[in-house]
Formats: sequence, C-alpha cells, structure tokens
Amino acid sequence: MMNIKEMHFFIKISILSNVLLTTALQIDTTHIYYDVQPQQIHLSFSDEPVDLIVTWNTINNTNETSVVEYGIVENHLTETAIGSATEFIDGGLAKRKQFVHRVKLTRLSPKQKYFYRCGSRLGWSSLFNFVTVENSTDWSPRLAVYGDMGSENPQSLSRLQEESQEGRYDAIFHVGDFGYDLYEEDGQLGDRFMRQIEPIAAYVPYMTSVGNHEEKYNFSHYKARFSMPGSENGLMYSFNLGPAHIISISTEFYYFINYGFKQIVLQYDWLIRDLEEANAPENLSVRPWIIVMGHRPMYCSNTDQDDCTKKDTLTRVGLPLFHWFALEPLLFKYGVDLALWAHEHSYERLWPVYNRTVMNGSLEHPYTNPKAPVHVTTGSAGCREERDDFIPELPYWSAFRSNDYGYSRLFLANKTHLHLEQVSDDQNGLVIDDFWLIKDHV
Repeated sequence: MMNIKEMHFFIKISILSNVLLTTALQIDTTHIYYDVQPQQIHLSFSDEPVDLIVTWNTINNTNETSVVEYGIVENHLTETAIGSATEFIDGGLAKRKQFVHRVKLTRLSPKQKYFYRCGSRLGWSSLFNFVTVENSTDWSPRLAVYGDMGSENPQSLSRLQEESQEGRYDAIFHVGDFGYDLYEEDGQLGDRFMRQIEPIAAYVPYMTSVGNHEEKYNFSHYKARFSMPGSENGLMYSFNLGPAHIISISTEFYYFINYGFKQIVLQYDWLIRDLEEANAPENLSVRPWIIVMGHRPMYCSNTDQDDCTKKDTLTRVGLPLFHWFALEPLLFKYGVDLALWAHEHSYERLWPVYNRTVMNGSLEHPYTNPKAPVHVTTGSAGCREERDDFIPELPYWSAFRSNDYGYSRLFLANKTHLHLEQVSDDQNGLVIDDFWLIKDHV
C-alpha cells in the first residue's frame, strides 16, 4: 500500500502526464489542420474553355473528397463540384510527398462572374472569383504572355497580379520555366512559386508550356502541378479561344532525348493531325487565327550561344544529320500566324520569316497578309538568371528587341486583326513595342 507522500507524487505525475498528452494532441491537431489546408490554387481551361479545372495542393492526404463550392453570389455558394487527389512524390533524396487536387467545373454560364472556394471539411481556401469566357468565335480574348518567371527576382509579378485582379485578362500564357526550379529544396521552392502566382492564377486561367527548367525527374513537377487540356500531361495540347486555335508544344523533347526518342515522333504526328484539323475549311472559317506557343525560340539575336543563336536550331530544322521532325516547315505549310516563345530573357519581334527568309506582306505593311509566321520571344518576366544581352548588329530578320524586364499583351480583336504589345516593367508599365497582325483573307 502507498503512503501519503507516494500517493501525492503519483497524482502529480498523472496530472503532468495528462497535461503533456493534451498539449501534444493539440499541437498534432494544429499541425494536421495546417497540412491539409488548400494552397497553390490555380485555374486552367479544360478541353472546352468555358469549363474550368481548379487545382490545388495539400501537404498531407485529406482522405476526403476534393470539393469546390461556387456560385454567382459572393456569400451564397449554391453549386458543388467534386474531384479527386493524386499523390505526388518529389524525385529528390527526401522523397517528399504532397497531394494534388483537381476538380472540373462544367455547365458554367459564359461571361459570368463566379465566386468559389476549394478544399474539404478539414479545411477550406479563401474565397476567390473568376469570369468565364464567351462560348463563341465572335469575341475578343485578352491575354498576358510571358516566360521565364522565377521565385527569385520575379520583377513583373506584382504588375501582373494587379492587372489580373482588375480583370484585364481572360487568360495567362506562361511559356515555360517556372520558379527556377520547381524541384529545388525537395519541391519546396516549387510550392513557394505556386503560392506566389496564386494571386494571378486563382483568378484567371493559367495556361502553360513546359521549359528546360522543368526537366528534372522527367518533367515530373510540371506534369503533376499543372492541369492542361488533353491527355499528355500538358506537354502538348490545343484548345480554341474566340477566333483562335491555340497549340502548346514541348520544344524540350528535342533536347532531352535521354527520356526517349519516341516523344519527338509522337508530338510530330500529333501536331500534323492537329494542324490539319485546324485548317479544315469549316474550322478555319470561324477560327482563322492559328497560334503556337513553346519554350525555345527558332530564331534569336542574343549573345548567350544558345541553340537559337545558331543557324540550324533543332526545332526549326530537325534533328542533326537527317533533319528529321523539323517543326518550322509544319508552321509554314499549315499557315501558323503567330509563334510565341520564351527561354531568352529578353523580348524580340521578328519580321514574317521562313527558313531565314523574310516574307513580309508588303514593304509598306509587312504584317498585313504576311507570307510566313511571325515569331515573338517574350522571356523577360524576371528570374534569378537576370537578362540576356543582344549581339550589337540587328539581324535582317529581326524587327525590334529589348532586354527590359516585362511581358506581352495579346489582343485577339476579331477574325482579321490581332494586336500584340510589349510592356516594360523597368519603365513603369510603358508599352515599348506593338504591332497589328492583319489578314483580310484566309
């Protein structure tokens, strides 16, 4: 039998143990709650642009249905859409894992503002909103276009955030190189970058192309984090937007053959089929603009000795020796109007060009009924690698260039007029270049 002192000691130990256990449970509960909070929320078009996909991440598995609640009244979210979560494991030594949630919103009304939040009963995101696009070929999409934006030195980010939330854009095109790099710090840098773009991407569809900085672990971070149309993990896809057919390709297949030669063949054949369909008379009559975006340009006048500074760019002329799977002949044959690139940390607009030959519409109006695609490189959004310089002499095929930090605005005015302008963030949002691309016949 215990004496009085022993009994008091036992009681004290019991009380202390309960306090410690309760505290531990509270800490653990808080920790779990935080790790299942939605983060990195972003939107993207589905195969039909009026349908949207909401994507977000949680560090831990919620073991719950992934849900988006939405509606046209801010404090009255009457609709619910359900999706699922996929485990993603980073390829680094720590094998850090997280869960990517995807929910598709369908039957949305065109040109309608919606409010939404995403998550589960364990935790919800903040309230966001978006405006759907028109389900028609007779409207004028407004787009921001750029590449090469990093988590460090993303100079254009704040201006893009402000303009996106003001409703200036219907979509964003990020043409490769995200975060610098998504895989670093066992993927935590990628998480930071996705949180940085959330004030843009949670409000406006954020459409992407893969770049060389996404190469690690066979582009696994890119394929896991973004939800693009089609069935190829966003590496190649197309969609229709207003009077335009938009095609996104992977230029990286030509540079990382260690992941397989088959990917080049698959994309080449897919691109031919897609371009043939876009050129069918019934499609071209309602969507006369064909726009291609991909990361590495076919032409550039920078000094960094990259592929585009050489005469025989791989994507332009094809693989060495036999020139297999060259892409420039496809762009020319199938009447691609505009090719958007990044990779070079600068802005450069070309004259209409094919096979290093300028093919202007006319001397006085080079961009009216041009006889070849117009190439634009816009990779100066801001990253830790800073700017790329130019060779002193302007090449005969180059019309304008600048290495100011900035981004492009693309306005698809109608079926005959397209406008592109370059914004300098260095010069407080000044438009430093613009041109109209016009075709009065198909």
